[in-house]
Amino acid sequence: MTRPPSQLTLPLATDPALSRDDFVLAPGNAEAVAFVDSWPAWPAPTAAIYGPAGCGKTHLASVWAARAEAEIVDARSLHDGLVPRLRGALVIDNVDGSDPTERDGPLFSLFNRGEALLLVGREAPSDWPVRLPDLASRLRALLAFSLWAPDDALLSALAHKLFSDRQLRVPDAVIDRMILALERSPASIRDFVHRLDQEALAQKRAINLALLRELLP
Repeated sequence: MTRPPSQLTLPLATDPALSRDDFVLAPGNAEAVAFVDSWPAWPAPTAAIYGPAGCGKTHLASVWAARAEAEIVDARSLHDGLVPRLRGALVIDNVDGSDPTERDGPLFSLFNRGEALLLVGREAPSDWPVRLPDLASRLRALLAFSLWAPDDALLSALAHKLFSDRQLRVPDAVIDRMILALERSPASIRDFVHRLDQEALAQKRAINLALLRELLP
């Protein structure tokens, strides 16, 4: 049950909805979504998705993990002793946020298994820091799909989803004003939605244009 705009907010759970139906589809991520939807008819066992914080990488990787019955592993936890314990399809998250000295050997071993592997990072795989030459060549050859193009439609859809995840229904005018005023990045939209919700809770006010104007830089 959603909260109408005039209703005072309550501190409810804000876990994001991560099903395929909840994913915000837009021209900037359509190719990546179509590729994930094509599973298991992938032309190669390993692929990558990438984009800035908040663009939907984790969401889309979770969709694929559910379909492929894949385990999700943070690249920062990879080490040689872990590889023999990993079985079947895998999502490796935060690849370019991990130390290549620790990560490269285990990741190369996972490539060589031939099991389904979805790699996730912020930058394109060809730009990921790598110290192992054989791994670098594998990354350059990967099928890789970007999840971000900052158009108004996607920014607006993302804001609507973030409010919906918090069980909030806000006027369209609030979202339109946010899109115009904020940095055009998913992380900026996500952080401001959180700030707006927290301020509404603290002041026991509805989320409307008046509150928005008070918080905008």
